[in-house]
Amino acid sequence: MCDVVRVTVWNEFLHEKIDPRVAEIYSRGIHNAIADYLRKQPGLEVRTATLEEPEHGLTDDVINTTDVLIWWGHMAHDKVNDQVVDKLQRRIVLEGMGLIALHSAHFSKIFRRLMGTSCNLKWREAGEKERIWVVMPNHPIAEGLGEYFELEHTEMYGEFFDIPPPDELVFISWFEGGEVFRSGCCFYRGLGKIFYFRPGHETLPIYHNPNVLKVIYNAVRWAAPAKGPKPTFGNVKPLEKLK
Repeated sequence: MCDVVRVTVWNEFLHEKIDPRVAEIYSRGIHNAIADYLRKQPGLEVRTATLEEPEHGLTDDVINTTDVLIWWGHMAHDKVNDQVVDKLQRRIVLEGMGLIALHSAHFSKIFRRLMGTSCNLKWREAGEKERIWVVMPNHPIAEGLGEYFELEHTEMYGEFFDIPPPDELVFISWFEGGEVFRSGCCFYRGLGKIFYFRPGHETLPIYHNPNVLKVIYNAVRWAAPAKGPKPTFGNVKPLEKLK
């Protein structure tokens, strides 16, 4: 893992500008709520990027100097430039950049591209309780948590969640209305590691919850590129003398 992990927190930053309820909870944007917490943690360098910046704030220099990208999007998935998505996919799969997709980022172009499925699900906005169970307690992303934690008011996401079977399933959620959901899913794509984490509706203070923020920090450490050998491709000379 990197000695210092370079993190970019990406957010559409649209809801906060048009919805007073969201602006009241996240006065400087969801991206800054997450970034402010991460900047207080050891071993991280943190910056932010948003949709309406040039190249969505994801210039070649930013992408190439990001070890872990955190993505939050909801109302403008289709506004993200496909060329930027192509660059992100290459950086993740071929170079090992980590991706953490939060809440409605299940419908983001980059997450759907990497999953190869619709990533659809069922949902309901009723402000109900969510209980998030740790089902892989020895996983690094679950470090420092109890057996479960609760969010008193949240948006429901329910199964079936149209994703490939996760390589590792860290969390399962139960909702007051009865549904369950695979809410903490790890995937490996090429050299890259991807974590999908469900909590995060924009009109609720989810990203002020200490357990949610701890999970995001743990996921950053887990998703950071490893220091393993770079793979060699193409025609190579033999290591031993051939007879």
